[in-house]
Amino acid sequence: MTLFPEMIDAVMRQSIIGRAQDKGLVEVRATNIRDFAPDKHHKADDAPYGGGRGQVMLAEPLYLCHQALCAGAPVHTVFLSAQGRPFDQDKARALLAKGRFILVCGHYEGVDQRFIDQCVDEEISIGDFVLTGGEIPAMAVADAVCRMVPGVLPDEDAFTAESHWEGLLEHPQYTRPENWRGRAVPEVLLSGHHAKIEAWRREMSLRRTKADRPDLYARFTPRTAQDEMLLRKLEAPD
Repeated sequence: MTLFPEMIDAVMRQSIIGRAQDKGLVEVRATNIRDFAPDKHHKADDAPYGGGRGQVMLAEPLYLCHQALCAGAPVHTVFLSAQGRPFDQDKARALLAKGRFILVCGHYEGVDQRFIDQCVDEEISIGDFVLTGGEIPAMAVADAVCRMVPGVLPDEDAFTAESHWEGLLEHPQYTRPENWRGRAVPEVLLSGHHAKIEAWRREMSLRRTKADRPDLYARFTPRTAQDEMLLRKLEAPD
């Protein structure tokens, strides 16, 4: 639900998600809220009660748009909001499990609270900052969810091995040439020894998380004896 569906279509019809839509694996439908405004001018906002700058999105066009999308059956509804709970990989998995959900993009100074109270199940934020509208956060959420749908990526490892799936950051990646401007690819990646490569990647993932996201590292629970050994190694005094 957006005032600017062309923004959504311009991005979500491209690249991996665009191809997934062409194959019928996912559907990202951008619906124009103005189409449901009851007046002839398609008015979707008005001045806030109590005074103040800017405009507030009207409850009625939002409500009518939402009702049309629900088509008589409840659909989990998310409002993209700076006041929402932080979005993360666990929330992406929870939305994937819904199968179908509605993302509401706010604009201007906000949305009439009565629509939120009536129709919204949860509010989500993509960070502690403010944007001009909810379209960019909505596309980020949609992309994060759609890429986990079976068939969108080549195989499950394409997303389960990446940052945040297990609460860790991803290991460094390298490609050709072996030496670039004096910087060489780590020898273990050229060894062909798959067990050693996987052990190196796991260690680098833990090291990167400890250095760059100590909050995630502190919450990490080892899953294997190898994890426990690596944690002892990282915690040992130099």
